[in-house]
Amino acid sequence: MPASRGTQRTDPATSRLTGWIESVVGAAGYDLEDLVVTPAGRRSVVRVVVDRDAGVTLDDIAEVSRAVSEVLDRNDDGMGRTPYVLEVTSPGVDRPLTEPRHWRRNTGRLVTVAVGPAGSAETVTGRVIAVDGAGVTLAVEAKGKPGAKKRPPIARQVPWIELGSGRVQVEFGRGTDESLADDLADDDGGEQ
Repeated sequence: MPASRGTQRTDPATSRLTGWIESVVGAAGYDLEDLVVTPAGRRSVVRVVVDRDAGVTLDDIAEVSRAVSEVLDRNDDGMGRTPYVLEVTSPGVDRPLTEPRHWRRNTGRLVTVAVGPAGSAETVTGRVIAVDGAGVTLAVEAKGKPGAKKRPPIARQVPWIELGSGRVQVEFGRGTDESLADDLADDDGGEQ
């Protein structure tokens, strides 16, 4: 992870904080997704974003918050004597999917992503159905004529090198994953 992906500037103090916080967060079984230190008057706001494959609960946030607070309090040279406000949170649905772990954690979700070689990428919307070392498999809705019978989605393997930053799409009244699997299994390339 970059030293301070979300901060306005990279400085030695933020880099030091990142090292301490990343080790504590990692030891607790989480990934440090972002660290932002923002001056706010006489104090600083330290915003720590964590995630893991199993997801993050409020109890997890409290556990990580205690551990990070202890390491910040123990290491005066990190924040100095400057008062700080600690915010520990999980990534929101609007977080861009940029790392393989982000894609893996969103298997089953609908995403919009630019795919293809640089300079000729197309934007597609599809459901993440598999993630592996080669890339991401998306169930992409087949394009059809307006008013025509909706065709089942087509599985499309996208290699990592051709995969842009994805965004999860918020869905209301989503169908089941089993119905998606049935649609993909029934797809023989012809009309239904």
